[in-house]
Amino acid sequence: RSPSATTDDPGSFPGECTGTFSRVQGQASVKRIPTYIFFFASSGSLVFAQPGKAVELPVNETVAAKIKALKPNQAVLLGEAKVVGDFNEVAKRWNLHKTGPRGRDFTIKMVWAPERQRVLFCGANHGVPHRLNDVWEFDLFRLTWFLLYAPDNPRDYTGLGKDFSDVEFKDGILVTKRGGPAVIAHTWWGLTYDPKQKMMLFMNTWVTQKKKMVELLGGDPDKLYAGPPLWGFSPESGRWKMLKTPPPAPRPIYGGWLEYVPELKGTLWHANNWQMRASWLYDAKSGAWKNLQANGSAEKFQKHAATPEQVGYYDPKRRILVAQRHKETFHYTPATNEWEKVLSMDKESKEVPYGHDARSPMYHDPASGHGLLVEFKTNALWAYDPDRRNWTKLAPEGDSMPTGKKRLAYFDPIHNVFVIIEGTTVWAYRY
Repeated sequence: RSPSATTDDPGSFPGECTGTFSRVQGQASVKRIPTYIFFFASSGSLVFAQPGKAVELPVNETVAAKIKALKPNQAVLLGEAKVVGDFNEVAKRWNLHKTGPRGRDFTIKMVWAPERQRVLFCGANHGVPHRLNDVWEFDLFRLTWFLLYAPDNPRDYTGLGKDFSDVEFKDGILVTKRGGPAVIAHTWWGLTYDPKQKMMLFMNTWVTQKKKMVELLGGDPDKLYAGPPLWGFSPESGRWKMLKTPPPAPRPIYGGWLEYVPELKGTLWHANNWQMRASWLYDAKSGAWKNLQANGSAEKFQKHAATPEQVGYYDPKRRILVAQRHKETFHYTPATNEWEKVLSMDKESKEVPYGHDARSPMYHDPASGHGLLVEFKTNALWAYDPDRRNWTKLAPEGDSMPTGKKRLAYFDPIHNVFVIIEGTTVWAYRY
């Protein structure tokens, strides 16, 4: 362990060392090399990596073979994932070192990090069994969950939890001493990844009574930052960062949609309800927001734009965003700055799936150009054709989809499969 390493320092971890050791004629010798971090997997195996690099594990050849053997419309159970990381006592209290993060209330969106070829996850439950600010990534071919940021102390619904000794009020922000968000929200569909900045972005909007919490910490509530609570997380450094922005800025509504849009060279923050009716664009380089004034008028926007609880994705080939909210389907075309409601069915319709950010994740399949949505409530998988503007209910062959109330899902564009994860049980489907 490095003499300066402490568990409270976000840049250091228990188990650090600064040398390699060899045994020569019964004596130990040390050679100085760059710092390495060692992690013990739940299986007991040793994993190591340089700071700033993705933790490397060998490819699981059995998993790789199963995925490569998949034919169109086939599914397969891949087995149980390993869980790897530097687990603190908070993580162990809820057995995260055994189960991984699991799906959480209104928190099921996962975001792909292309340069890492892994998918990221974060976000809090409603209250039970915990509300945590941990961050994870999942590697399919290695069938492994990696803990990138161990949780700070758990929070309660409107406050900072029973033990808020790890929280401080700094530069207008309630932040933990390790630099993480002391206020932690559901993600709804407000999570994305900016590949240019190599950063996960999270519109961290929650009901915490921030003024009371600042007073509790002996601070001045008038100095609270009033802008949107946009947080960034760098998987390379393993650190959180509040991305403060000046006005004008969007309202931090509940249940909005955050999505990086390459052709706009920025991130869209969108909502269409009484809290906010607008699509705003965040420019990471300038740190500024711009109201896109989509559809040209508030009346047209309200009629055609997707509403909260939507799920959706960006289609880079067609250069559109596709959203499903309940039984309605929407397109947004950045080139024309227009939202369009392309389908609207009654609530009893069997022709379209029920889109909802708490139980119906939806992602883009770049191989087919279609969208894939799974209804966790019914265990039904659907495909959306944006050219024909129609939905098809799928009937996968092979292994059955895992069930449970804590599932997650994402699309892996490298291996061309739709993945569902229940704890550590992993299932893959090729459309």
